[in-house]
Amino acid sequence: MSAKNLQDVLDRAGDTVDLLRNSQLGAYVYPVVPAEFTNFRREVLAWQSSAVLFDQSHHMVNLWVSGAGALDLFTETGINSTANFPVDSAKQFVPVAPGGGVIGDGILFRLAEDEFVFVGRAPVANWLTFKARDYDVDLRQDDRSPSRPYGRPVTRDVWRFQIQGPRAWDVIEKVHGGPVEKVKFFRMGTMTIAGEQVRTLRHGMAGAPGLEIWGPYESYDRIREAVLEAGREFGLEPAGARAYSCNTLESGWIPSPLPAVYTGEELRAYREWLPPNGYEATNALAGSFVSGDIEDYYTNPWELGYGNFVKFDHDFVGRSALEAIDPAAQRRKVTLEWNAEDVATLLAAPVSDGPAYQFFDLPNANYGSSNFDSVVDADGRSVGLSMFTGYSANERRALSLATVDPDVPLGAEVRVLWGEPDGGTRKTTVQPHEQFTVRAIVSPTPYTRMARETYQTGWRTAATATV
Repeated sequence: MSAKNLQDVLDRAGDTVDLLRNSQLGAYVYPVVPAEFTNFRREVLAWQSSAVLFDQSHHMVNLWVSGAGALDLFTETGINSTANFPVDSAKQFVPVAPGGGVIGDGILFRLAEDEFVFVGRAPVANWLTFKARDYDVDLRQDDRSPSRPYGRPVTRDVWRFQIQGPRAWDVIEKVHGGPVEKVKFFRMGTMTIAGEQVRTLRHGMAGAPGLEIWGPYESYDRIREAVLEAGREFGLEPAGARAYSCNTLESGWIPSPLPAVYTGEELRAYREWLPPNGYEATNALAGSFVSGDIEDYYTNPWELGYGNFVKFDHDFVGRSALEAIDPAAQRRKVTLEWNAEDVATLLAAPVSDGPAYQFFDLPNANYGSSNFDSVVDADGRSVGLSMFTGYSANERRALSLATVDPDVPLGAEVRVLWGEPDGGTRKTTVQPHEQFTVRAIVSPTPYTRMARETYQTGWRTAATATV
């Protein structure tokens, strides 16, 4: 008899860590959007030198929430304060489990007094859908597009683009046909493209002022072509899926922490509600860090750079657990700059007669959904976890986003253990290999100077501290 729900899957497996470390999910895919339009290096360079058009239409869930209880739902599930949450604004929304572990994050838009949309990965959308049963709300979920549609038509409720880079505002005003108000960061407005009024959000993913825009999916082609045509004289590049993943390395967002939902009697009903083949059941753990306790893979808001979002001006799930945490004693988010010689050894391994190492793919080297590589100091003491790894063409460096102990200073040299023990797990993204130790320098987050100096305070910036 097949498993009925996530709890059933976990009970049958007996070992949650082993289940997820040997997931057969395969490689993570940013669906539908082509891997490259020109080449990923050129597209990455454009968001610092000219402008890019990011296509975010397909890889995230849209969860539309409306009704008299909508604000209460988000207030009572998020660490964020909603005391100041006006219509036509957005927040980076972060819910935690009763034990204080982060479930995930995403962007929450307040479209009207009682109308919201959450945009992000499945774990948060699933949690909100489950909790919404206790509130006076209506839900409409628009799931991410299939990773491998095999030529079948794909459609969404809305298209979602971002125009980013130092020439982004030139593109925006040209396609609009005149000046566009520069509303405050994470505030919403409108503009006109190809005769259609579209919604906007002031954003800055690439470190310079830009806009996220969205509208009905039926106008996808017309809007996209109009933006590309307007941006031609400013060097606008459409960014493909390969380039898109590089942005998080430079801006400092860890996109896929393990949702902290696999343990705790308080969450049993939730696990019994979750399907046996959903994100939580198939999520692939990867990396050199191995523990027999799945809770060792959980992270709290301070470890991920979300500590400044935690506000105790309201009751929310997990509040008491977070109140018991000493923020100063928590690990903090940093960027690790990988040693060029060691990276060269990894890259050369596939064409050498030496040891086989876990393949370091470019530009996204992650080989699981949630990645955890051990970080040690010069004395071999465990000091953190490396959680998202790849290559930045702008910085010409291999980088990883990590969470490290509070006493590890910027500028310190640490070691990242790359690859899995005992030749690797049974994941389809892994072939037999030896582990390899990579030297790395603890660096700021965001790593990119432009992003670090121009991002709105609190948007991926507040976790870095000099010690």
